[in-house]
Amino acid sequence: MKKFALVCGASGEIGQSICRKLAEDGWSLYLHYNANVEKVQELLEQLAVRYPKQEFLIVHADFSLDDGAQTLASQIYSLQAILFANGHAYYGLLEDTPVNEMVKLWKVHVQNPMHATALLASKLRANPSSYILLIGSIWGDAGAAGEVVYSAVKGAQHSFVKAYAQEVAYNGIRVNCIAPGIIDTNMNAMLNDQERADIVEQIPLQAFGKPDDIANMVAFLFSGQADYMTGQILRVNGGWYI
Repeated sequence: MKKFALVCGASGEIGQSICRKLAEDGWSLYLHYNANVEKVQELLEQLAVRYPKQEFLIVHADFSLDDGAQTLASQIYSLQAILFANGHAYYGLLEDTPVNEMVKLWKVHVQNPMHATALLASKLRANPSSYILLIGSIWGDAGAAGEVVYSAVKGAQHSFVKAYAQEVAYNGIRVNCIAPGIIDTNMNAMLNDQERADIVEQIPLQAFGKPDDIANMVAFLFSGQADYMTGQILRVNGGWYI
């Protein structure tokens, strides 16, 4: 029997790294995207050539819409693991943040992931062990000026994990969260050399993280080797926040 994982946000740099690592570990994958179909199509083609005995399916849903979760769930069949690595960011002071941005952040990071989980839970329960994993953020723990609403929705993700893990533990469903620090992706391309150096100075391990650092932790949590762990926020941040 093939084991299927749904990776939401498979077109992003972290999402792509996660997909490659999970495929290497034998997972068949639903590759979710919202806007970047070219990236996810290219990823599918690469994975299909490299792992011809596994299945790779592209699914589309816009989590900024009210029906994003329903659209996604209607495309999913067999399922043993869900990973939410999709997201939306907004930078600005709270008083300058438009309400529509607040709503979008809530829907993308909290409302639709929770609703999608509810809609797909019965498929997860069909397995002796199954997994739900969210990519949270260091700012969900520490908070960040200039990203107050983003910090708030990431904190909500962390709280969801702690509560839902207790609710579904009896069903063999493990629910955890990875909270990355700063990961070296295009999202941080706005930082100039001095800004990067200033951040690195604050990180005990003296480096930005890499997408593979997150992918390796995902693979561990989905491997069966961490099955006595649930309801945890795992900080992958180089010691930046402890």
